[in-house]
Amino acid sequence: MVVSVAGEKEVIGETATSFQGLPEDRGRKRIIEKQLEKGIFLSRWMLAPFYVGLLIAAFVLLIHFLIELVHFVAHSFSATETEMIIGILTLVDLTLICSLVLIVVFSGYENFVSRIDPAEHPGWPEWMSKIDFAGLKQKLMGSIVAISAVQLLKAFMTLGPTSDWMQLSWLVGIHVVFVVSAVMLALTDRISGDH
Repeated sequence: MVVSVAGEKEVIGETATSFQGLPEDRGRKRIIEKQLEKGIFLSRWMLAPFYVGLLIAAFVLLIHFLIELVHFVAHSFSATETEMIIGILTLVDLTLICSLVLIVVFSGYENFVSRIDPAEHPGWPEWMSKIDFAGLKQKLMGSIVAISAVQLLKAFMTLGPTSDWMQLSWLVGIHVVFVVSAVMLALTDRISGDH
């Protein structure tokens, strides 16, 4: 009985008398395979421009934060207590969003592109080199829940007789979905043993 697999002949039950594609073919296939693997491995660098783009977005957030800070300080002496709280919540919100962006940049670069040697950077926080993909997911969900909570708190602070209750209901519903999603993600990671 002769079975042909990928151009190779093999006799089952008997000694193979004819074998096509001896070491030369296997050598070429191995070279192609190695080149393909090298190309796939190098493709991780396609993510680097995304992380640079996120750093630019973080810089834009910094500019917006500074504008809000100047506005907050300029109006702080004439502002009501509610306006002060809303101003502070806006600054906290921008800080959380920028933190989220930086967590994604650092962890994503470390997990998918290249290792960053902490020894070359004396001020390198220890947690940055210890976040794996499961930890990244949990930090992302935690940040999203915190950002959602700040937005919801800002909406509650501006409640008035003409408030849009439908919009507020949507904000509460979305926040609840984020919280439940974060809890479910943490439970599935715990069950699977990731953390």
